[in-house]
This record gives sequence, C-alpha cells and structure tokens, in this order.
Amino acid sequence: MENNGSNDSYDVKGTLCLFGGLALLVVGTGMIVSHPAIRKYIGQLGVTDLVQAAAPDLERYLKLRSM
Repeated sequence: MENNGSNDSYDVKGTLCLFGGLALLVVGTGMIVSHPAIRKYIGQLGVTDLVQAAAPDLERYLKLRSM
C-alpha cells in the first residue's frame, strides 16, 4: 500500500462506522423499549418516570417514520 501522507479515506471510514454504530444503538434501544412486555418489566423495576418521559418522543418518532 502506498502512503501519500493523507489518511482521508481512513478518517471517512472511521466516522462512517462510528455514526453507523450509534444509529444501530439508538434504533435497537427504541425497538426494545417499544415492546409492551419490556415496558411492563421496566415499570416493575421502578423506572416508570424514565419510560413515561420517553414515550411521547418515541410515539412522535414512530409517527414521523410512518409518513
């Protein structure tokens, strides 16, 4: 491999992988939290305030996504 002093392609790939991983993390968390059985389990743990605070945002996101 020839190194011409520029690591632009490696920087772009690294940034793409970073943002791709973050996007997968957010989508996976949203899918898990949106399941009714998981909501019930989290509610039993006493984290109801967090779920209630996130529910309107999640519903708004799902409405925008369905458009």
